[in-house]
Amino acid sequence: MTVSSVLIVPGAWHKPDHYRPLIDALADFDVHILTLTSSGYEPAELRDMYADADAIARAVATYESVVVIAHSYGGVPTTQALTKARNVARIIYLASFPLEAGESLVSLNPGSAPLPWSKRHRRRGIGDFVSVTTPESVFFNDLDRATAAHAVAQLGYQSYASMRQPLTTTAWKTIPSTYIVCEADNAVPVAVQESLAERVDAVYRLSASHSPFLSQPAALARLIRQAVNA
Repeated sequence: MTVSSVLIVPGAWHKPDHYRPLIDALADFDVHILTLTSSGYEPAELRDMYADADAIARAVATYESVVVIAHSYGGVPTTQALTKARNVARIIYLASFPLEAGESLVSLNPGSAPLPWSKRHRRRGIGDFVSVTTPESVFFNDLDRATAAHAVAQLGYQSYASMRQPLTTTAWKTIPSTYIVCEADNAVPVAVQESLAERVDAVYRLSASHSPFLSQPAALARLIRQAVNA
């Protein structure tokens, strides 16, 4: 399948602007980026994983052929959304979660709240939501201080529902898929990434934090091109 477009699905808490250096590094592609319904600055407006999956499915349907790059949590609704998609040439999981049906983000982290470096908030009248307690060291540990501070300032909240809802379908079983392991990742342990990567067709490695789209956009773009052309 000849690829006409690339769609980036952000990770939890992240915004499209976090991925701008990668978009610039992929200037030879027609690159688009989704805004997650489950992530934002207003807790009352946050939706869930299934709403994210619906948004991904609608976006993908507008392209003739597309490669989907799913970062971190973004791999969960991507896996849910695309099982029946026939125009997706490849899914690229970036330090991400090609889960099985019945699994959720929280189910991989039993005993945490819901992750060891996060805080769950409860506010009457709206759904629970989650913030990151140490984003500089968890997401941006290979960035200079100023760039990391700017990236932290852009982070939003994440709905707790999006983290606990189980998958009902598994797109990586029907669509060719690649995993990029981030070897200096403090958010998703490398051992977890390697275990999840066993589920897909091809694996690449990058000596980077959880956010290589900011710290090493050119190197990440090269791996993406290799995966697209494989």
